[in-house]
Amino acid sequence: MSEEAVLLMAYGSPASLDDVPAYFAHIRGGRPASVEAVEKLRGRYRRIGGTSPLRAVTDAQAAGLRRVLRARGRDVPVAVGMKHAPPFIADAVEELARGGARRIGALALAPHYSKVSIASYFTAAADAAAAHGLSVRARESYHAHPGLIAALAARVRTALGGVRAPGEAVTVFTAHSLPERILSWGDPYPTQLQTTSALVADSAGCARWRFAFQSASSTGERWLGPDLLDVLRELAASGVREVVVCPVGFVADHLEVLYDIDVEAAELAASLGVDLHRAPSLNDGDDFLAVLAALAAELLDGEGRS
Repeated sequence: MSEEAVLLMAYGSPASLDDVPAYFAHIRGGRPASVEAVEKLRGRYRRIGGTSPLRAVTDAQAAGLRRVLRARGRDVPVAVGMKHAPPFIADAVEELARGGARRIGALALAPHYSKVSIASYFTAAADAAAAHGLSVRARESYHAHPGLIAALAARVRTALGGVRAPGEAVTVFTAHSLPERILSWGDPYPTQLQTTSALVADSAGCARWRFAFQSASSTGERWLGPDLLDVLRELAASGVREVVVCPVGFVADHLEVLYDIDVEAAELAASLGVDLHRAPSLNDGDDFLAVLAALAAELLDGEGRS
């Protein structure tokens, strides 16, 4: 029985259309959303097949990570904890504690750090670990990890291979927008995203590239921009006819990729006379699993924030 364990943390998604109201309320701090808002969200899930593949992909990432670690001589359990849906982060930590774990290496399945997003994952993990007498060590970000850059660049090259004129196509790197107020406290999120995008563009040989945010929420405050849809309109107006979108802020297929890019952005692009190509997600690709394994090993060996 190993006293070491790895915790992978992701945002979460509803398991079915029936779970959308509870999921939405959890995101809103327990406040139920309006019937109209719930139905709008359900409609988006219907457009991608009725549910998000996020839980299945995350489980596959966890299983793959355990397999890679075992092959490298480290047989440790790997648990999945979600921020907004079962199994919650606290439940995953409790499961690891029951299994005999005493030391946890915690990784958020998002490479870029922000105080208003990723910090809450680590707080939840630390609080749950303390309740069970466990120690936890976390890696706040891995936005410039060479393996991550190589994996993303490989997927951009795959997408560029499908365009008619690679030298004229524009690659747009995207990530989930956050409230603009994060800029007032020097949050590293925007800078880390620019760094990742520049490194991937250089590695993939992108002749022309941009960065855009996506998936901003309607909360009554300003969110970071420019928005992907506005960038597509701008590019179309300048004569660009092929665009590759690479969601560098996400590591798995889920609603923000499969609807916001593959449906909403693709439909807008088509209406503008632009062909949109999306770089494949990292998911449980062997190259990304190798990145997770390297990060997990560092945490278990005592590197990272405790």
